[in-house]
Amino acid sequence: MTVEGERLVAYPDTNGTWTIGVGHTGPEIHAGLTITKETSRLLLAHDAAGAAASVDKSVKAKLTDNQRFALISFVFNEGEPKFRTSTLLRLLNEGDYASVPAQLRRWNKETIKGERKKGTD
Repeated sequence: MTVEGERLVAYPDTNGTWTIGVGHTGPEIHAGLTITKETSRLLLAHDAAGAAASVDKSVKAKLTDNQRFALISFVFNEGEPKFRTSTLLRLLNEGDYASVPAQLRRWNKETIKGERKKGTD
């Protein structure tokens, strides 16, 4: 996993997707776009709320707060479609909590310029 931090000027991520703030993407993000810290925090709150709603809707297993927060972070970074169709979610909803750490580790790669690479922490 790559730690992005907060950037107030839009930049292309490793896949060329225009990004701003704390990992916010969308059709409105483009070269030259600049935002304030306040806008960055509002975008983050909105994006995190969407990820939380996805976790709350999709996970049927009982979660601790820490487990829920870890899954929200996962969905924030990978997106709801990937989460919803993941083996991770299926196993978790089957009650196989022990498999979740290994499933999360499967997502530590990204494609950079067409090449699959292990992410960094």
